Amino acid sequence: MKRIEKKATFGQQASKVTQLADTLSQAISMKEFLEGDSLPSINQLSAEYAVSRDTVFKAFLDLRERGLVDSTPGKGYYVANQLTNILLLLDEYTPFKEALYNSFIKRLPLNYKVDLLFHQYNERLFNTIIRESTGKYNKYIVMNFDNEKFSAVLNKINPARLLLLDFCKFEKDKYSYISQDFDEAFYQALLSLNNRLQHYRQLIFLFPKNLKHPQSSKLYFTRFCEEQGFLSEIKENTDELTVRKGVVYIAIKQQDVVKVIKQGRKEGLKCGKDFGLLAYNDIPSYEVIDEGITSLSIDWEMMGNEAANFVLNNTPVQKYLTTEVILRKSL
Repeated sequence: MKRIEKKATFGQQASKVTQLADTLSQAISMKEFLEGDSLPSINQLSAEYAVSRDTVFKAFLDLRERGLVDSTPGKGYYVANQLTNILLLLDEYTPFKEALYNSFIKRLPLNYKVDLLFHQYNERLFNTIIRESTGKYNKYIVMNFDNEKFSAVLNKINPARLLLLDFCKFEKDKYSYISQDFDEAFYQALLSLNNRLQHYRQLIFLFPKNLKHPQSSKLYFTRFCEEQGFLSEIKENTDELTVRKGVVYIAIKQQDVVKVIKQGRKEGLKCGKDFGLLAYNDIPSYEVIDEGITSLSIDWEMMGNEAANFVLNNTPVQKYLTTEVILRKSL
């Protein structure tokens, strides 16, 4: 009879039933038990983990409901379905991250369990999540903490199991990644809009001071404006925003898109005629807000699909997604 290599340490945050079920689930996921293998008996698990037989029985019921185990008279409980555990660690919630998540899980079979977590750009939280999850998942899909620097804690993960998303401006040859280019692709997107932008005299890049967006984008914005002869400004304080005629506002945060529209209305100015608005990362509401907001964005659903391919096919991927312009009436 096989034994589970890693014992559970039962704490106070979840019931003993849940913790034991998760421990058994992890053992199945890490192939300590293969499909058809018998699991330790209720008496064995009760003694090994110092829990009641009723706790073990309920843990088995939990696993049966998940479709992972089944039982037959005389054989006891056995693995009915091989589970694959996935950690999906994103930076923070946004509607386009939801599009990524939905397309990702839609591609995965039912025996793939995805734990979705957010690090909220908190480096200590990011490091803690990675340290505590190492060895517990079959695949790790991670948005790195920093665009310029590979987080050292990720060295704890087998590179073959790790897929990096979005932020990737660092040495990453041995890793799989699906990224976007915040520099040259941003510049090229602005260049493709040049004919429309020429109707305005100034471009203002709304870039709040603590925004977790690659700082290098500012350099490519400035380069574009200088080459094309635009007056330009990078505005860090968006709390005191005045919308002026003849200006295009480039907004990364959704809140700043709303601010520009509201302030424009207060000044009696029409978006797309008196002033322009360009949003970073498209979301469904931009199609209907104020007759439509022009945006530049990668295809977040495609990122989710590509991440699912990495998980399902177990093949490396190294790809930058195209930054596309979605034209609407705000320019």
